[in-house]
Amino acid sequence: VEALIASAEQEGATVALDGRGVQVAEYPQGNFVGPTVITGVKTNMKCYTEEIFGPVLVCVEVASLDEAIELVNANPYGNGTAIFTSSGAAARMYQNQTEVGQVGINVPIPVPLPFFSFTGSKKSMLGDLQFYGKAGMHFYTRPKTITSHWSAAMDHSIRTTMPILGSANK
Repeated sequence: VEALIASAEQEGATVALDGRGVQVAEYPQGNFVGPTVITGVKTNMKCYTEEIFGPVLVCVEVASLDEAIELVNANPYGNGTAIFTSSGAAARMYQNQTEVGQVGINVPIPVPLPFFSFTGSKKSMLGDLQFYGKAGMHFYTRPKTITSHWSAAMDHSIRTTMPILGSANK
């Protein structure tokens, strides 16, 4: 993560909030990165082309809503994106036209609560199911469908033939 932050600086972006070199007294041998904000990012920079799994906010500026949607959809990753706006129409257009798993509207990090799926898409997801929420339950369980019919008039012997509805066959 720190190497990606350094690469952003080297490629001309601004590290507006630098979380490198954080030391936590209780864990002197730990590896920590504090919150980091990188501005002035261009789409050819390593901090943009690689998916950063750390507390790093990469800020890319565009001139219009259409450009923002194009930018998000052109990225091969699809974990999440955010828009800050006072326009409900712009928010609605952004949420419906961006191709990502999570959209934040006026929230910087669109991470859901555990009972909702973490819904990455594109190269931000492996497999065909999400791992939280209902999809996670489906992934970690094996459903079974049981169909049964009970009648007081049944004899109690074991049979291996299919009963035919309406027949005298017991």
